[in-house]
Amino acid sequence: MKKLSYLLAFLILGSCTSNTIFEKPTDLIPKDTMSLLVQEMMIASSATYIKNKNMERNINYMPLVYERFQIDSVRFQTSNLYYMSKVDEYKLIFEDAKNSLKEQKAYFDNIKSTKDSLRLDSIKRNKDLKKNIDSVSKALKLKDSIPRKIKN
Repeated sequence: MKKLSYLLAFLILGSCTSNTIFEKPTDLIPKDTMSLLVQEMMIASSATYIKNKNMERNINYMPLVYERFQIDSVRFQTSNLYYMSKVDEYKLIFEDAKNSLKEQKAYFDNIKSTKDSLRLDSIKRNKDLKKNIDSVSKALKLKDSIPRKIKN
């Protein structure tokens, strides 16, 4: 009896696994476009709590992403569901998006550090220039304070 109950439990657990792969939708978003879409969605979702130019927060930028790619949320959901059923492809899409975002971050960090170094150089030059001006003005004041010999 115990063996039968173990066998029954094993069969029940074995039958609970699901390897459902959905049928490919007719309007499936291609993998490369899906990767770009995921990148933009990550950026849009992270920008929700950052103030924009009008000093507003909590703005939903997802409709702008859908508009940019000329899709609607239903098409994204069906494509996303299809790719989620194929885990290996879905993982590749997200890895591609992640790598691309890392490259973009490195690029913009490089630009930022270049601008910061230029700014620091200009600040240093301004300080050096101010020191030179101060030393020249002190020299002129010192020169004016020395009595001149009067020629007869």
